[in-house]
Order: sequence, then structure tokens, then C-alpha cells
Amino acid sequence: MATGTSGNRLRRLAIPSLVVALITGTTGVAGPASAAPAGSGTSYFTAGHDKKVTLTDGADRRPGGRNAASQRAAVDETGSGMYVVELAEDPLTAYTGGVAGLARTRPEAGSRLDATSSPSRAYRGHLDAQRKAVADAAGVTVKAAYTAAFNGFSAKLTARQATTLRADKRVRAVTAARALGTPTPPPTAPSPTAPSAGAPAATAPAAPERAPAGGPAGKPVKPGPGTGAGMVIGVLDTGIWPESESFAKKMPAPSTWHGTCQTGVAFVAEHCNGKIVGARYFADTWLADGGSVPGGEVLSPRDMSGHGTHTASTAAGLPIPNVTIDGRRFGPVSGVAPDAQIAVYKVLWGGMGYDADIIAGIDAAVADGVQVLNFSIGSELGDWEANTPIGTAFLNATLAGVFVAASAGNTGIVSGAISNAAPWVTTVGAAVTNLDEATVKLGDGTKLVGGSLDALPGGASRSMVFGEQAGTPDLGAVYCEPGSLDPAKIKGKVVACALSDMFGSAAEIKAKGGAAMVVFDPVGNYRINSIFNFPVVYLPTEKQAGTLFNYLMRHPTDATVSLRTGGDGSSVPGMPSVADFSSTGPDSVAVGVVKPDLVAPGSDIIAAVSPAGNFGRAYDAYSGTSMASPYVAGAAAVLRATHPTWSPGRVASALRTTATDTVGTSSPLDQGSGFINLAGATDPGLVIEPTAADLVAFSETAVPDGKELNLPGISLREYDGTRPVTLTRTLTNVGKERETYRSSVSGLKGMKVTVSPASVTVAPGKSATVTITLRRGSAPWDRYVTGSIGWRGKAHSARIPVTARPWGIMPRPYGDDGEEFGRMTSGASGLVQPGFSGPLAGRSTGYTPMQRASYSIPAGVYGGVFDPKAAGVKKFDFTVPANTAGIMVETNTDDPNTNLDLYLYRGDTLVYSSDRYWTSTEQAYKFLPEPGRYTAYVFAQYPGGPVVDFQFGHAIIGRNAKYTGATLTLPHTVERGSSQQFNLKPNKPLPAGDFWAYTEYSSTNGTVIPGNLVYTQQSAWE
Repeated sequence: MATGTSGNRLRRLAIPSLVVALITGTTGVAGPASAAPAGSGTSYFTAGHDKKVTLTDGADRRPGGRNAASQRAAVDETGSGMYVVELAEDPLTAYTGGVAGLARTRPEAGSRLDATSSPSRAYRGHLDAQRKAVADAAGVTVKAAYTAAFNGFSAKLTARQATTLRADKRVRAVTAARALGTPTPPPTAPSPTAPSAGAPAATAPAAPERAPAGGPAGKPVKPGPGTGAGMVIGVLDTGIWPESESFAKKMPAPSTWHGTCQTGVAFVAEHCNGKIVGARYFADTWLADGGSVPGGEVLSPRDMSGHGTHTASTAAGLPIPNVTIDGRRFGPVSGVAPDAQIAVYKVLWGGMGYDADIIAGIDAAVADGVQVLNFSIGSELGDWEANTPIGTAFLNATLAGVFVAASAGNTGIVSGAISNAAPWVTTVGAAVTNLDEATVKLGDGTKLVGGSLDALPGGASRSMVFGEQAGTPDLGAVYCEPGSLDPAKIKGKVVACALSDMFGSAAEIKAKGGAAMVVFDPVGNYRINSIFNFPVVYLPTEKQAGTLFNYLMRHPTDATVSLRTGGDGSSVPGMPSVADFSSTGPDSVAVGVVKPDLVAPGSDIIAAVSPAGNFGRAYDAYSGTSMASPYVAGAAAVLRATHPTWSPGRVASALRTTATDTVGTSSPLDQGSGFINLAGATDPGLVIEPTAADLVAFSETAVPDGKELNLPGISLREYDGTRPVTLTRTLTNVGKERETYRSSVSGLKGMKVTVSPASVTVAPGKSATVTITLRRGSAPWDRYVTGSIGWRGKAHSARIPVTARPWGIMPRPYGDDGEEFGRMTSGASGLVQPGFSGPLAGRSTGYTPMQRASYSIPAGVYGGVFDPKAAGVKKFDFTVPANTAGIMVETNTDDPNTNLDLYLYRGDTLVYSSDRYWTSTEQAYKFLPEPGRYTAYVFAQYPGGPVVDFQFGHAIIGRNAKYTGATLTLPHTVERGSSQQFNLKPNKPLPAGDFWAYTEYSSTNGTVIPGNLVYTQQSAWE
């Protein structure tokens, strides 16, 4: 499979945290490998088989079968099933009047909805009557009714009834209920030998010192605004474990609280002790037509997986002085807002939920009186469309004065896969704030820095054995699967295992007498850690996997290793840094919106969990943007307690304009505005917030563009680089003093940016509007440039991130990584889709041949792991000069039993990899490469014999070169966004072979726009 600048990323594991309930991704490593051809040696990894699953945020920790409910569709093939019906009239949160005799219910700016007021009760009665009339007319039975944040209902409909409702003028939309996520296996019983997480262990070693994930880190703090006192945080998740020490405090309900404590299986009224101020569950879609919740679940707000308990305690858990897990002390933990109260809305069952039930949870939370909502749920590959029913419910919650924090998603393998990207939602990415490193020192002196949260043996080296060589291959010994290892071969040794179910592998090694486990992933993976109660070190990178694997192949009987806690910091760029699993921008659905909004701690976060889903543990370490979002929710509760009149938009702005850069990147596509700075957000000086009317207008647009919204960020994802872009932003002083702010621009290399006026003086409570003009200047086409615009005063400063990509010849709903679809095209029928209108001219270099030759290499390990120094690898070096339009490298073999992979590096940096398992015709390229020394590696992963014969070719296409002449035929004028065909025909017949050329275009004012890498092929008989 070909991938872009990040190498094998499309074959990497997707963190199965609750993004779209639970995403269970794949490791890219198969089960037990197929037999190798005779005489070829042992077979290790087969990329084409079923993928293994591993778990990282703790919500799904054990092997097990998929619940049958996972295959249950909300709507069947006939169009019958559960639907969400949105009615045309506004819900309570959005109604501004207009119905005779019914007063406005939408709260004024800075106020919150009172669902119990007389106007609210009267208008709700009106909505109830309208809903009944619509349902009766269509002959449907309402399952769940929504009135506060969403006006509508869910119902089981036939296809005919759905059509009838869509034709009713009283209905705004009818959408099939969507099942979100992959269910977790049924929980196993708590381990009878698991120690109490709260009980100290007299002889257990302490874990490495860690930065606390939450607020006061276990230290007693007097309740007040700085601890979120008086605020209620609603948590839409898997429920809660009410017995947790993190919630063990009786508290009176706030006067604005109107919720309830819904009892059920293993959940009684006393569990709502005030700290847990209310609890509800929503399962109508699961229970429709006699259905049931997934196995292992209970019909109540009780959390059976751990995810909801973890997010709730991260946001508002009580300070715990010293948490112990499996007898080891991990120090203090606390929620960010430890005196805020928690309202539980269980909307996920077995890690899976339906939007119809989630909307019911949002609707109830708004009516109950929460001030903050946390939503650690999202879509596996990001939002698929703008303005979904859930998004509409969150908009109306925002209009009612409720701040919404949501996870950005854990799809860091590809850019542009952002979840919950609506501009009224604060979308949170994850940052690494704890190193948790461990060092693996091989017998040849090589040091590999990975991660571990377990106590490691340290000391002298000991024997190491590869699982495949210490067990039964057919039982999965390469992964150290349960039952696969021979006790006699691993006793007292460190066992190296390919990534699969790490908990099952650790248990197998521990039970068979092994000393420790080192886990590697042949295709690379995310940097995450779990607690195994056994010495485990995880090496996440493909490079580390290659080094370890090939060391084991060179030392099948005498491999040694030492393991120690700590490392040299090389596993991350620094701290805080953006976690590699955190989904990155741009927002692929709506242009003009910077997402994520910011990042917060989300890696190796220790918080309360459900013992039922976590081996009997009361606390555990999870990773994911699911963990970062409740951090921001807790911070929002602190800000709302400190500034009771602030709107959700002001809170969001304060968090974003005061955020600080992460280490390793300052790109808003990765970090948004930066790393959360709660202390700074408490007194931001300026805020930038959109009006309610503008947000509503955005929500009603089929293809929305948010660049005109008064947001604390600017995104120009596909702007016309031939014209300037002019925007305004309104700055409001929320400080106590009159202050003069002077503007400045940082980054945005090549762009010309002006802010007018350059300085503004703003009195408390007053606003000033500035005009921002952005021109492309010399910034590259079809590439992002990023930076920020800031305003600095005497006592405060604020900045907003800016991302800009001028659309040249193709739109791109993702970042500058991955494939450049459309960049390479056929000279016979090429296509361009320009981002500008007007005359079009162009030129080409003509065609240059691909230089090909035949080579042979001795076979290495059959089914091995790539390493530049491994056997079975051929290296090709070449120099790329300045002003190169593109480089192209290819390899192929005529042997059907051989599979080749191809890797392209610049120095030590992987530029591109092509490792399709179904073919040995591999191609790697780079458009407009940086000059320098490049190396291509051909790797015979599956050699068909002792010697591998193959062909290798490469071409370096100069940007200003003149090769064999060719005629470029283009349309004379183009319209922005329209697809235009061109061809590049050689002026004379070419000899047999493959040829490449470069095209370049110019627009109205002569602006030069990089074009395509164009190929043509001439057969020997033509």
C-alpha cells in the first residue's frame, strides 16, 4: 500500500478509544504467518491476513468476541428502522418568539436556559402538541422526544413513513439513526487477586514521577471559582462507577439543577450523592422492537467499561493523594475542576451508541441545567458531513449557554480526519505531558528508547528470545498469544513479541515464567502505554521494529538485552508535544474553520475507571483525545465559575487565545491554538467570539465556510491565490482596565499580511474591529503555510492561529502529508481542477526517460521486517539538485513468488514508502523535493528463492529542464473548481520505455503555478 511522507501510516493501528464510541483499529500485523516455500526459512509476518487488534485507552482491554449487536443496523435494506426526525420549529434553546401567546425561551447572551420557567413550560407544551400531530399524521409511534436542544423525535419508521414525513412541511429533516463505533467485548469478571487500587503496598516501588493530569494533584484546596465550585459538568459517555473514591463526597445540588437520578441495575438513588448530582441512561434505539443492550452491559447509568468514569474523573474528580495500581504507587491525581459536580448521561453501550440516543442525552443535559458538556466520542475517520443532528443539538446547547468540549479523534495516521469540528464546539487534540520512557539495550550495544508504565528489572543483561522461536507458530507464537509459548524456552528470559493483544501476551509470558516482554510493531504504531503489572516495554516505531527483529535474526540463540526505566527523551520532540495519535487538521468538511481548537494532556492519563472493565482496578492509565477533552471541560468549568456571565464563546476564546506552542510543531493543523494554559485563560484580556446569528446561519448552509465567522482563528483552506482575502475580527476587552493592543504577525512565510488599524485601544466591556488582509505573496501553491496574528498590550496578549493553502491545480481536504492525488497524471488525458478563474497558459519540460537496470540481491528472512542494514535489502543513492520538479523511483520483479517493498529516504527521514503486499510493482515519488542526498531501498520481504532478481528505475525531473519536446494543449480559460482536461503529446516518436515530464501553468496576472508530473509509456512494438 502506497503512503505519503509518513511512511507506512495507513497500515498502522488506529487507537481504539471512544472516537465514534470505540474505534478498534488494526495493527497491520497479521496472525500466524502462512508457511514459507520450501527452503526459504521461517515465515514471520504476513501483511495480507486478518489484522490484529490492540487496545490503548483502556475501554477495551481484553480479547473476546464481537457482540452480535455490533452487526445490528439502525435501518435495514428495505429502509425500515430507527430514524431521527427534526421538526421545523425551534427547540427551547433557539425559540425567539413568533408563536402567538408564547414568549421567547432562548436565553439572552451570557444567560442560561431555564427549562422550568413558565415560558419554557408553555412552549414545550406547544412543541409536544405539534410533535403528536406530525407523528399521528404519519402513523408512527415516538420512541424519544426532544424539545430542549433539538426539536424532534426518534421513531421506528418504514421507508414509506420516512417519505411521508419528509414531505410534511412541519418536518425539517428525517435521517436514519447512525450507529457510532465498534462494541467492546463483554467484560470479564474482576480479577480475584487484583489488589485494591486504593490500598498502599508496603514494598511496592513507586512509579516514575509524573506530571499530574488534572487540577490540584491531590492537595486539599478550598472550594471556590478556581476549583469549579457551583458548576455541573455533563458527561456523555459509558456511564460512571459511583463507588470510586474520586466521587466520594456528599454535596448539595446547585439551585439551578433540575435533573434526576435514574435508577436501574446496580444503580440506586444513593449513588447520586451530590458529587454525582444526577444520572440518566438512554438506550431506546438499542431496546427498539424488543432488542437488548450488548452482553456485559447493565441497563442503568453504571459504567461497565471504564471510559466514562475516566473522563468524568479527569474533568471533575476529587483530589486523591496517592493512587496505587496493582500495588504500585503512581502519586496524586485530581480532576481539573475538583469541586464541580458531575451529571452522567450514559449513551454508549458496549462502547457503541446511536445518534438518536446521544441527542436524547444532550437534550436532557441542557434541560437539567449543566453548564459544561464533555463529548469524548467521534467518528473513526472524522466528520463525514456538516451540520449533523448531533451538531445541531450542540449548537442549540451553546445558544443555551452550555460550553461543549469534544475529542478531535485518534486518527493521527492521516490528516483531515477531525471529529466534532463544528465551530461552536471546542475540539480538543491530545498532548504528551509525561515521558514514561524505557530503554532497551541490545547485546550489540544498540539502545532503543520506548515506553513503559511498569517496573523494569534493570541491572545486568539477560537472555532474550523471540516468541516465534520459543513456541508454536501455528498458535501465534510470533505474537506470544495465550497458549503459544513453551515454558522451557522462555523461563527467566525476556521475550520479544510482535504487537497483538498486549495484555494477553504479557499474561502468557508471566504464566510461563518469562522475565519480561518487549513488544514491537513491524509497520509502526502510536506511542502509547498501558499498565500490565509485569515488566513490559513497547517499541512503537517501524525503525525500532526493524532494528530489534534483525538483531534477533542475527542472534537466534545468544541474544541478550537489558531493560531500564527512563530514556533520553528521544521518543517525543519534547513536552508538551502533540501526541502522534491525535487527529490533525484541516477540517475536511467545512473550509474556514481551524481545527483542532487546542490540545490538552491526553497520553498515559491516570484516572478513575470501572473495576468491572479493568481487571478489578479502580484507577488506570488511558490514552486518547477522549482523555484530553475532559481536561478542557474541567477548565471550562473553572472559567465559568470564575466568570459567571461569560458565554461559551468567550470561554472558548479565552482558552484558545492564551494557549502556548507545543514542542516539535507550531502548526495550527497539529496543535490548533496550542497547549492549554488555564492560568492565562482566567484573565485573557481580549476575547473573539462569533454571534449567535452567525453560528445559526453557518448551521443552515449546505457547504459552510467559516472564515468570515468572528472566531479566534483563520483558516483559508482553498483560497484563490490570485486575489487578496479580506476579513474582519472583533476584539472585546474582558479585562478591568482600558488597554492598547498592538498587532503583529508571526510565521506565514511568503504571505503578505496586514492588520488595520495596527493598534487598538479598548475600554473594559467595549469592542474594536480590525480588518485583516492576506495575500499569497511568494507562498507556495497547493501547500500550507501557517502562523499567527497577535495583539499585545501592557498587561495582556492574545493570538489567533492562521492556516492558508492557496488552491492551485487541485483542492485538498487534508494536510500536506499523504498522497497528492491528481499530481501525477497521464499525458494522454491529464486533468486539472484550478482554484482560480480566467485565462490559463502553460509550458512543459518535455519528456525524460526513466533510467532502468536489473539487479540481484541475496534473500534475507522470509516475511521479515525492513531495516536498512538487514539482509535482502539493496540501497540506491542519488543527489537531487535545486529546482527539481519531482523524483520518481520504481521497482518490480518478474518472479510471482517474490514480494518487494520500496522506501525512499532523504538522509534519515522517510519520505515515502510503497509496500503493497499484493504486488511487487512499487513506486515512490516526491513532488518539488528539497535538494540533497536521497536513498532508495528495495526490500525483498518475501523472497521467492535464495537470490532475488529485480529491476529498479528512477527519474529526476528538472523544473526548468528541456527534454524531448512535447506539445501541451490546454483550455484557454478556466472556472474555479471545474475539472479541465489537457494533454501533453511528444513532438516525435519516443523509444520504448517510461517517460516523465513536468508541466507549469500561469494565471491572469502571470502568476506561475506548479503543475503536474506527467507520464507516458512507449511499448517496444509501437
